[in-house]
Amino acid sequence: MGPLGKTSYYDGWSFQPEAAIAYLEKRRSPRYSFIASAELIDEKADVRIASRVSELSLHGCYLDMMNPFPKGTLVLVRISAGNALFAAKSKIIYSQPNMGAGVVFLQIEPQSQTSLEHWLDGAEKDNQRQVG
Repeated sequence: MGPLGKTSYYDGWSFQPEAAIAYLEKRRSPRYSFIASAELIDEKADVRIASRVSELSLHGCYLDMMNPFPKGTLVLVRISAGNALFAAKSKIIYSQPNMGAGVVFLQIEPQSQTSLEHWLDGAEKDNQRQVG
């Protein structure tokens, strides 16, 4: 229970405060606001979904889309921002119908690591400017 015996809420989910903290601490790296075009490809089903990145980290991202793939689906994620491209074999770790999906990067293509690090450096600097 939260203050005054109430349950805490986070992004529409109710948690006991300790569970909410544990949920947030599961991330291995900070997640930053980041807007870019993305495409998810389920190679087994030969299905492509256009999407938009809204949050990015070193190990994954959140993708906005109306009809996300189910949790556990293996996909190829392609992200483009400016002239830079990124591609990684990934896995859907949670799926929210009419909202989007969280993905974890499993295997980042070598030439994509530089783009990811560049985007994260810029996002971190933007975040620091907004905070301080």
